[in-house]
Amino acid sequence: MAQDRREPADHAPRERDVPSGEVQAGELPSGELSYSSLLDLPLSSDLNHIGEQLHALARAQSTLQELLQAVMNITGELELPTVLRRIVRTAMDLVGARYGAMGVLDAEGRLLDEFIPLGLSAKELADLGGVELPRGKGLLGHLIRHPEPLRVEDISRHPESAGFPAGHPPMRSLLGVAISVRGRIYGNLYLSNRKDGQPFDRHDEGVIRALASTAGVAIENARLYQQARHSAEQFQRLLLPRLPDLRPFAAGAAYRPASAPAAVGGDWYDAMLLPDGACAAVIGDVVGHDLQAAADMSQIRSMLRALYFDWNIPPSSSLTRLDRIMHALEDAPVATALLARLEPAESTWRLRWSSAGHPPPLLVLPDGRVRYLDTEPGVPLGVAADLPRPDYCQVVPVDSTVVLFTDGLVESPGQPLDRGLDALAATASRHARRTPEELCRILADHHPSDGHDDMAVIALRTPALRGYGRA
Repeated sequence: MAQDRREPADHAPRERDVPSGEVQAGELPSGELSYSSLLDLPLSSDLNHIGEQLHALARAQSTLQELLQAVMNITGELELPTVLRRIVRTAMDLVGARYGAMGVLDAEGRLLDEFIPLGLSAKELADLGGVELPRGKGLLGHLIRHPEPLRVEDISRHPESAGFPAGHPPMRSLLGVAISVRGRIYGNLYLSNRKDGQPFDRHDEGVIRALASTAGVAIENARLYQQARHSAEQFQRLLLPRLPDLRPFAAGAAYRPASAPAAVGGDWYDAMLLPDGACAAVIGDVVGHDLQAAADMSQIRSMLRALYFDWNIPPSSSLTRLDRIMHALEDAPVATALLARLEPAESTWRLRWSSAGHPPPLLVLPDGRVRYLDTEPGVPLGVAADLPRPDYCQVVPVDSTVVLFTDGLVESPGQPLDRGLDALAATASRHARRTPEELCRILADHHPSDGHDDMAVIALRTPALRGYGRA
């Protein structure tokens, strides 16, 4: 840096030939300056420049820490909608912007297919009620056509400004940066109006460009996660049966995969009308969260379906036979299951069931009262095939609903199981009059668990008994 310099004063330290470790009289050790040497600091104009540099350095260091924390926050999320909103919010915080938005391009990359605005107050949102979200005109379109960073001090004076719709909050400055994923422009990040009233500067642009690079990686990770999760869910659904026509029973079922990517699991459900007029239903869960668990689930489900079609034997016998067959297999899996059958009994219905280490059935009465049919859960399949398995019986009124579910619907690590069971029962009670299909969907979508295990639920509603099941 060129600047006006003075010759050192006579009392300023100079290099001299002195023996190592010695200090001449009147001098200070190397690296220290005498108080009088402060007189030889640069001129005030240079001090001002140095102060500006130190301020810029401090700002850069502070921003670097914030940027590193922002990277951790963004890359730690895998749900795409949450990732996009977190990117916008983080960008706003990094540069102190009042408003921010993410514009996601359509498949052709010519228009905005999705627009995610943040920073609008409730009143500002209300004022924009009925206004169509931007598609990519004006300055937004400029950034789509020219994906280089864009800084505008006064939006209204820019030659490509298209103005704002009625009710739009006033926005003066703009900072726009494109976000690319795998070399293709995914969308644009827009920021407007710094809270301190200053226009966006080069420092702001550099920070947001750095964030945009990380944002592209986070978006790609979220997209891959979505694809893996969708593929896992599709694979699992292909293994699960479509419920057959069970009339006169009303029935419904739902399955939700685990929240971990590609975590296919071993949960399953099934139901079938039996020759004697009863309806059998089964719910099960193979231990594990991988392709092997899914394959074992499919095999067990098929075997059990063949076994419980024999309506002359109780549910416990079907489970015992299945357990013995499983023990004959190499690397036999471990699974829990509950096999139940609803059969007519004079003026009411009777539920008979047997459990292999599975959560109890939930009985939902027509008036909304609910209770679990708690019994000894029994030993899981694949553990001890010779242990006896009891059967249980419960009278079920007409128009009642029997709900069978897997533990993924109610379990959360570190939380009492009763808390999840109570929450599930309360939800079922509130929606007792929904159809079984609607009820299963609600229970699966509003489950009290942490979502880290896959979950399955099936519900059967007892019909009127007008001659049904009688000779």
